[in-house]
Amino acid sequence: MTTNTSKTQWQFLEPRSSSWRKQLYFKRRKLTAFTVWSDMIVNEDTLGETTVNWDLPTEAIKEAIEYCENNRELLKSEAEEERRYLEERGVVLEPNITHR
Repeated sequence: MTTNTSKTQWQFLEPRSSSWRKQLYFKRRKLTAFTVWSDMIVNEDTLGETTVNWDLPTEAIKEAIEYCENNRELLKSEAEEERRYLEERGVVLEPNITHR
């Protein structure tokens, strides 16, 4: 598993010692790089659209993309851990869709 969370080159990203997550957050914001990256992918947004949507500099978005693409295993592991935590507490994560 690649985890570049201690990499010193990050200008816009930083770890949070107060969080159980090891993934990086945007500095001075309660926002993970993964949140922005996944939103960009799901909504098929361009770099410019993502910059406007999240009110972040283009270089910050590029840095988040690089970080996330290089740390997919960490992000997947944390998503699975969060899913288990929520399911253990009875939170329904999948909609119950019934066809009529």
